[in-house]
Amino acid sequence: MGGQTKTLAQLGLTASGGREVSITGLAVDSREVKAGFLFAALPGSRVHGAEFIRYALGLGAVAVLTDAAGAALAAEQIDAHDPAVVVAEDPREALAGAAALWFGAQPATMVAVTGTNGKTSVSTFTRQIWIALGAQAVNLGTTGVEGAYTAPLAHTTPEPITLHRALADCAAAGITHAAMEASSHGLDQKRLDGVHLRAAGFTNFTQDHLDYHKTFDAYFAAKAGLFGRVLPQDGTAVINMDDPRGPDMAQIAEHRGQQVIRVGHNPGMDLQLQAQRFDATGQQLRLAWQGEVHLLRLPLIGGFQAENVAIAAGLVIAAGAADPEAVLRVLPQLETVPGRMQLAATRDNGAAVFVDYAHTPDAVATALRALRPHVMGRLVAIVGAGGDRDRAKRPLMGRAAGENADLVIVTDDNPRSEDPATIRAAVMEGLATTASAASAIEVADRAEAILRGVDALQPGDALLICGKGHETGQIVGDTVYPFNDAEQASVAVAALDGLMP
Repeated sequence: MGGQTKTLAQLGLTASGGREVSITGLAVDSREVKAGFLFAALPGSRVHGAEFIRYALGLGAVAVLTDAAGAALAAEQIDAHDPAVVVAEDPREALAGAAALWFGAQPATMVAVTGTNGKTSVSTFTRQIWIALGAQAVNLGTTGVEGAYTAPLAHTTPEPITLHRALADCAAAGITHAAMEASSHGLDQKRLDGVHLRAAGFTNFTQDHLDYHKTFDAYFAAKAGLFGRVLPQDGTAVINMDDPRGPDMAQIAEHRGQQVIRVGHNPGMDLQLQAQRFDATGQQLRLAWQGEVHLLRLPLIGGFQAENVAIAAGLVIAAGAADPEAVLRVLPQLETVPGRMQLAATRDNGAAVFVDYAHTPDAVATALRALRPHVMGRLVAIVGAGGDRDRAKRPLMGRAAGENADLVIVTDDNPRSEDPATIRAAVMEGLATTASAASAIEVADRAEAILRGVDALQPGDALLICGKGHETGQIVGDTVYPFNDAEQASVAVAALDGLMP
């Protein structure tokens, strides 16, 4: 952290008894503590961070940030070492603010987007638009930091110390514009608090992450925090009004006094998707900005991508310093996000293989329905479900595939610690009542499933490999094995079409 020091007061923190100390760094992981650090002992879903205060103090921490429960849990450890103790009602929010003040810099123009699906596409398209307009821009999220500056990220929305370090690094590299993915976990855990946003977007709301949030209401409330708490009152909300929860999110934004840009197909939208026409490699789009009609072509597969593009355009317009007409003019330059409706390979007979990150029931259904207008023949789908995650969605994944594809192959996704056969059985159960049930097959090995899916393709057919998208590994137990759906698709096509050396 560069040898700098800041007092607790300079980090917006007040210790018990008004005690003041100089801090040389911040850590949320006790193993990363060094002499002079502040250790944030946060409540967790399995264990309280206060359990590690003794270890952090032993490594030289001079201050501890925690809640009342954490202070009580570690009272003896704290008394023995006598650090400065900051007891916060919401220590996560306090850490986010402290991290922002510690690193002290972030790109001048920041936007964020939340929603069950589409966050990566919207943030990537936003970055691409900015770059096309001449700005130094990045997007941060599932695929790391991408654009004019690149760096890996372990989480879609990292914890505040990692996030603000990344934002400061971006600013130091000359990045002026950044688009962030705001995950429900990240919003619930206040990781984005302290980020200075000019605009925020909402894509959609469907089932996911109920293993963490437990209820739909809690899940929605987490996402709504982007507009109800993180985006300032003078910010602009860009809302997909086609989604059933879009009006609810717009109401939350308006209640805060935020300006709202409404996106959707219906009349009266600020950014209206008036018509789409599909071809084998993209789509023609009739788009109106505040009543002014524009015709353009997007080299993107899937009707829903037009919604993502519209939200991205709305965010760029909302963030200012970009003429709406100029924004719309560069949209035909947009490129597919890796792993999102990505054309991975084409067979000699013209049949195409696509890879998509769809890993929720709604995302699978949406991706297949979006691909259908581009396909003259049969639509084949490969689908699975992750282990140690929301079990309720597994049969729904199968049903979504069975209702929208002509042939479904069920395979392993990331089984993690669970029995893969049990996960596949749940997905197959959802398939049982669909039109594709009779022809559906179960293939445990993902590489074999892709090979068999590619082998089934006739002229005019298309295969959609769902679930892993851009990921380059498959998690089995505690091991991550190298695996890339797009590479496997290319290998399968080369083998079956006699292109292997």
